[in-house]
Amino acid sequence: QVQLEESGGGLVQAGGSLRLSCEVSGSIFSVSAMDWYRQAPGKQRELVASITSDFITNYAASVKGRFTITKNDAKNTVYLQMNSLKPEDTAVYYCNAVLREIGRRYNQNYWGQGTQVTVSS
Repeated sequence: QVQLEESGGGLVQAGGSLRLSCEVSGSIFSVSAMDWYRQAPGKQRELVASITSDFITNYAASVKGRFTITKNDAKNTVYLQMNSLKPEDTAVYYCNAVLREIGRRYNQNYWGQGTQVTVSS
């Protein structure tokens, strides 16, 4: 069984910073990609940033230059460093992993429970 545990959310003033972490645990054979999504009230969930097994990163236009996604393969952990936060960054942030469990022949998507980020003006 695979679990994703997120941490690091909270309340911060505009212009401040937060660092989110997501640790993946369980019977993992390989991880293809890890992503951060967010969902604000009344809006659809959107991709914020992604990182592949080869460390190729991708960012939403709205966060490019402010957010940085990194990972530590030894710890099966992905991070999202968020700087210059804006009120419009307020959302629940979800970690997503595309991985293959031991004994399976294909990748599956796994989601964390979400962590709230609130940016006050």
